[in-house]
Amino acid sequence: MVLCKTARATVLNMCPLEREHSRGKKSPVCRGWGQSGIIAHFLSAAAFLIALVAAQPAQADYAVLRSGQRLHITGWQNLGDTVRLDLRGGSVTIAATELERIEPEEVFGDSAKPAIDVPYAAQIQNAAGIYGLDPSLVASVIAVESNFNSHAVSKKFALGLMQLRPETAAQMAVRNAFDPVQNIEGGTRYLRQLLDRYGQDLTLALAAYNAGPKRVDFYHGIPPLAETRSYINRVIARLENDPGLLRQFFAGSKSQTSLLPIAPK
Repeated sequence: MVLCKTARATVLNMCPLEREHSRGKKSPVCRGWGQSGIIAHFLSAAAFLIALVAAQPAQADYAVLRSGQRLHITGWQNLGDTVRLDLRGGSVTIAATELERIEPEEVFGDSAKPAIDVPYAAQIQNAAGIYGLDPSLVASVIAVESNFNSHAVSKKFALGLMQLRPETAAQMAVRNAFDPVQNIEGGTRYLRQLLDRYGQDLTLALAAYNAGPKRVDFYHGIPPLAETRSYINRVIARLENDPGLLRQFFAGSKSQTSLLPIAPK
């Protein structure tokens, strides 16, 4: 075949030990390569290059929002009034006014992920990476919602680790709410949507996660429900050991747990 002959000629011409090339004689090293040997040589070189590239850590930037939250992004695009932020495994679109700046990050990889010592840590970190959330936040929501009980069922029929109601599970494409992977991914995706809906306001997003977005919209803020206020306080209290994460949502505040007095029943 012409292609194989061309490849053979190219490789032979590159051989440093070829002798008397003008008369068509090959060196002992190059003699006997044959088409199969040349192809194998090229495949080995290609495999080496692929492995070398794959071994490099992922490159990314930080999108810094007006709220102070920082998101790992793999790319972004200015769409005028909105900006699309590309995350690992998906993308989110925010108002352009919500984006403060883009900060470069040198290198990050799996070793840079914050370690969390909780049940289902791998599933939590995977879902958090997909939807651009801190794993500690997702873990805190799970701890308060179900105490990491994958078979939990509430009095209101919320199901699984992140206590998804049947209608919410359906919206998040969760077929089996008792499956930890599906439940964590669906709940993390829902929390991401609520943060985007309420301008990265964590207290409003948590209020909506607990009481529902309709109630938050009706009251134009946190509903005056003792259960909801206690829920927000408990989730945030579990994050106090991570001041960096709290600063993402509450710039300039050391703690938010004292800002939500429990409403009388």
